[in-house]
Amino acid sequence: MKYLVYASLIISGASVAQDAPLQAISAINANKTLLTDITNTGAGLVAVGKHGTVIKSINGEKWQQAQSVPTQVLLTAVDFSTETNGWACGHDATIINTTDGGQNWQLQQAKPELDKPCLDIYFENNTTGFAVGAYGMFYQTTDGGQHWQKRFLDSLLFSEDREYLNDLKENDPEGYEAETASILPHFNRIEKTDNGLMLVGEMGLMARSQDNGVTWQRLDEIYPGSFFAVASDSEQEIVAGLRGNVFAKSKNEQQWQHFENVKTATVNNIINYNNEQWLLLANSGVIFHLKDGLLTHEQRPDGKAILDGVIINNKLVMATEDGIKVKELTP
Repeated sequence: MKYLVYASLIISGASVAQDAPLQAISAINANKTLLTDITNTGAGLVAVGKHGTVIKSINGEKWQQAQSVPTQVLLTAVDFSTETNGWACGHDATIINTTDGGQNWQLQQAKPELDKPCLDIYFENNTTGFAVGAYGMFYQTTDGGQHWQKRFLDSLLFSEDREYLNDLKENDPEGYEAETASILPHFNRIEKTDNGLMLVGEMGLMARSQDNGVTWQRLDEIYPGSFFAVASDSEQEIVAGLRGNVFAKSKNEQQWQHFENVKTATVNNIINYNNEQWLLLANSGVIFHLKDGLLTHEQRPDGKAILDGVIINNKLVMATEDGIKVKELTP
């Protein structure tokens, strides 16, 4: 989850509390509002953001707002398993689903009483999906989101916290329930990698599942700050987050390399370009380039935080705090 808005996502009311689902407000310039995530469905682009905004485009140039979206909360992430089946999540543990490519959405879950944002969503296929977020929020579905099961990933606890909770569970059940709601760090992103599912988050959290989310193992800490992005290919894994901290390691090594970085912009997402380099999209209009073990950067003149991006037709189409931005890429 992304940019400095993520700090406010956890603690502030960037969303509208809802007793009953509200339709997203129609806006003429919906492509110019805060947009937090964007994905290529295979048939076009879908981006989500502020006040339940969902917009669609064939090529990243002309955008159309979705016809029906049953929420006005800040949407933080979107993922599609096919060209037509997609999910988005956001504040109040809200999850919505589309079966027509993003034109019309249905509400699957909303829990305003939790006052916690979902920060990322990932679907393995049309039935199996995961939604993660603040304070260890973890939901899983095996039926396409018709039912979402809440899970507490106690395997990611530190040993002293596990002992503390075990004692509470036996002697103070109410205290146990209260503590499990906040004792885990924020889960900021969940991604599929060559080595299984990867979960990264607050306080240096990195965790891996090699059985499609059934069990999770916490990896050794390499950095105490928050991670917001993770990516991999057949050769290496990359994690990045606060203040431009970027780490990478080859698949055959255990040691992570920490890159020296003169820019301290928080990295929000990582995408691959032409299988030759990684683009790390960051706050303050910064785009980092990681190629052949060298980390460089470019500065966009608008200085707007870049939350996510996709590449289509040699163009980088970005979801930013100021809406959609497009950058021509050099082949």
